[in-house]
Amino acid sequence: MAAHLKKRVYEEFSKVVQIPQEEAPAKKLRLSKPSKSAALHIDLCKATNSTDALQYLLQFARKPVEAESVEGVIRILLEHYYKETDNSVRLKIASLLGPLSKTEGFSPDCIVDDAVNTLGNEKSHQVLAQLLDTLLVIGTQLPESPTVTLRLIEVACKHLSDTYFGVRNKCLQLLGCLGAVDAPLAKDGDGSGTSSGAATDVQSIISDYFGDQDPRVRTAALKAMLQLHERGMKIHQIIYEQACRLLSDDYEQVRSAAVQMVWVLSQLYPESIVPIPSSNEEIRLVDDAFGKISHMVSDGSWMVRVQAAKTLGSMLQVSPHFLEQTLDKKLMSDLRRKRTAHERAKELFASGEFSSGRKWADDAPKEKLDTNTVNLIASGACGAFVHGLEDEMFEVRIAAVEALCQLARSSTSFAEKCLDFLVDMFNDEIEEVRLQSIHVLREISTHITLREDQLDTVLAVLEDSSRDIREALHELLGYTNVSTKECIQLALLELLKNLNKYPTDRNSVWKCLKFLGSRHPTLVLPLVPELLSTHPYFDTPEPDMDDPAYIAVLVLVFNAATSCPTMPALFSDHTFRHYAYLRDSLSHLVPPLRVRTGNTQLPGRKQVCGLDSVDSSCASGSVESAQLFLQQSLNRVSTIQNLEAPGAQDLLDLTIRDLQRLGELQTELAGAADFCATYLHCQLLLMKALQEKLWNVAVPLCLKQNVTATAAAQQILEETYKLEFLYGGLESRQVATIHHVRLQAKALQLILTARTRQGLDLLVSSCEKFLQDVESFQRLFVAELPHLQDGFVDKLVELMPRLSSCKAAELVKILQATLRQSGLLQLRLPEQIHRATAAVIEPTGESDNPLRFTTGLVVALDIDATLEHVQDPQNTVKVQVLYPDGQSHVIHPKPGDFRKPGPDRHRLITQVYLSHTAWTEPSQIEVRLLLAYSSSSTFLSSASRPGWSDGVDGLPPPEAAVEGTIPFSKPVKVYIMPKPARR
Repeated sequence: MAAHLKKRVYEEFSKVVQIPQEEAPAKKLRLSKPSKSAALHIDLCKATNSTDALQYLLQFARKPVEAESVEGVIRILLEHYYKETDNSVRLKIASLLGPLSKTEGFSPDCIVDDAVNTLGNEKSHQVLAQLLDTLLVIGTQLPESPTVTLRLIEVACKHLSDTYFGVRNKCLQLLGCLGAVDAPLAKDGDGSGTSSGAATDVQSIISDYFGDQDPRVRTAALKAMLQLHERGMKIHQIIYEQACRLLSDDYEQVRSAAVQMVWVLSQLYPESIVPIPSSNEEIRLVDDAFGKISHMVSDGSWMVRVQAAKTLGSMLQVSPHFLEQTLDKKLMSDLRRKRTAHERAKELFASGEFSSGRKWADDAPKEKLDTNTVNLIASGACGAFVHGLEDEMFEVRIAAVEALCQLARSSTSFAEKCLDFLVDMFNDEIEEVRLQSIHVLREISTHITLREDQLDTVLAVLEDSSRDIREALHELLGYTNVSTKECIQLALLELLKNLNKYPTDRNSVWKCLKFLGSRHPTLVLPLVPELLSTHPYFDTPEPDMDDPAYIAVLVLVFNAATSCPTMPALFSDHTFRHYAYLRDSLSHLVPPLRVRTGNTQLPGRKQVCGLDSVDSSCASGSVESAQLFLQQSLNRVSTIQNLEAPGAQDLLDLTIRDLQRLGELQTELAGAADFCATYLHCQLLLMKALQEKLWNVAVPLCLKQNVTATAAAQQILEETYKLEFLYGGLESRQVATIHHVRLQAKALQLILTARTRQGLDLLVSSCEKFLQDVESFQRLFVAELPHLQDGFVDKLVELMPRLSSCKAAELVKILQATLRQSGLLQLRLPEQIHRATAAVIEPTGESDNPLRFTTGLVVALDIDATLEHVQDPQNTVKVQVLYPDGQSHVIHPKPGDFRKPGPDRHRLITQVYLSHTAWTEPSQIEVRLLLAYSSSSTFLSSASRPGWSDGVDGLPPPEAAVEGTIPFSKPVKVYIMPKPARR
């Protein structure tokens, strides 16, 4: 008993205390990268010969170097440079110094002395040139250090006497890039070319090497002088004479640089007077330079000819008679210096002889003049553009055509004189030359009027097989003036022949005739009875409205009638009916007509007059009022937080409807209105998916609502991709708002996944993926987070530490509560939003005749479409063909199928090959254009790419790229009929 009591006492009063062991503090490891300089030093010390050292240096050149290691690496390289005896190794070391000094975050001023000192004992010319190139790189990195710049210039001047051309080239290049720009210039009046200013010293030093024995040095001297000009230094006029002498150099590189130098001086001193050699005459410097560069159009090198022709186009200050001389191979009389009668009499008196009459015409005026002494322009420069347009190289001909265009745009008289030459270029053998000639004539069309013989030559090009040339010619004819009604008739006949031969040119021909009629109403008026086949006494048969040629004639006549009020009186009744039909079907080609008549009107005329007599004041409001309405609609939606769910949904419905209608009425705001309507539609879908009755009831009791919410989440994701990639001109704030809505849709999908039995297995991975998306959003739009106050992401950022550590089920509950409590973000519109649109011109989808082909073979379907506001169409635009059995083919057009007729406009002309198994009867296929997108492009554009020296290890990976396509054109239905093959 006593033992039992003792045991109980010990059990009650004894207590075991377990003292926890003190955990030793964890040791912090600091990961340091191995020193690049130490590794390089070890490698170079291991090298037993120059080949090994060169191999180590080549391996080192492929590796990046951090900014803090650059100085140590350069010291190691210079140390090995002094020890090395092999020229190739020293050359490689010298070539490494320049790229290393350009490392971001490194200032090369600490290695200038060492780099300059290496020049002192260097005997190899190649290594010396490479070291000077390194000094040039260092000097360009330190433009604000005058001490370093002055020292490098002294080094360059010291080595200019080197015998190796490469060293002299680098010295001249260094002088051109680092020579003082703000130093005082010498006065123009002294003419001596010497001054105490540093700028004059640099120019005189460089100009001394214009006569160097090596052509590469002469070229480098000219380029160095041009570099001084580009940096803002005014080149002295005394250089002009030396540059003109270099135009006759034996080497084409020198002549090419001399052409550029002469042009620069002609722009700096256009009105200066220069003497003509071997005469007492003087002319303007720009005229003299124009004549000398014109002479270079006949140079032996085609590259010099191209440059000379291009340079002529930019000399707009030249005198008109010099300009016109370039179109005539014979020297004009006004460019010859003729002696007056007093001078001839004085010369005859001085000789002491008079005409004796024994010799026939011994006192006749002598027209054989010495062209080298009295011509104001060199005889070789006469007809420079004629030589250029007849050159054997098509590059020269294109350059001459472009130069003619630039000069003709600034001179109406010159445009009229060069018209025949440009028209003759329409017959060139090279398609590119013909196309460029058409474009040039289009640009100067306001200055010219085509004669009938010229128009005949132009219209002959309509038979060209190239569609680009034909369409360019249609555009030219629409903007050109013609002289007579016979020209209008001739143009119409040739265009109708073109329409018959190439039916795919229909829209281009109609557009051409629209502008041709509006520009020449008085010339079209006398042709109306003949064109419409009307008779004053007899009724004529009504033409077929399905005939494209008849529609072309009506387009010409109706556009001419807008400026000619007497023309509608010549129309017949069926012409008015056809006008009403075309006004509705081709409103972009047929303008509204106003007809003033008496009380008695023809039957079809009353309808037409009532159709277009509405005053223009009844049109839609101005753009300013539409913008105000758009902003008021967005402000009205911002008050949605104060409304109950049914009222909020009704308000969103009405606002979306108003914005869609606004986009239809006001085309200038169509992009912004559609963008806002799509964004509000996403918010409406989200609001309906988060209704109270869905989340307070068990899943088996609301399966239908759960499916609706899942479809809404998927639709919101698709709409956000449309908002991001279908609209252009978005700012970072709008992109952040779109990603915010996308993140809400992903959260909704995660919550709906957790409510299903199948989704429980993937819940953990889905939660991890969602947290990665949130981190990616923070990284991409860190600057926009302050603008997302009280939004879904703003609350998630506050709860992020809790979300990272909680379980999946708890995370879903937090997301559900946060999603329902988050408010609507206010959408702020940027300055301009454009929606990418596409319109398929061909095929039209109007033909009932099926496209027949044999099963197993292919048939080509021509696609012609216009694209508006599409970025990078060569990589993003695709063609989709949808067959009746559900098969879908996506074709990626070739880059050459895209053309760019104007800014933000592209033209797609391609062919799609169709094939299918045999059908029992014809059926329709759908053809539409798709816009491809990839969400990875957002990461590349929004996040700044780090430098190679910083590394990318610390950055979290971007979200998985989502790729897809967006239909952005209306589908066109085409009848096809695959027929079985014959046995």
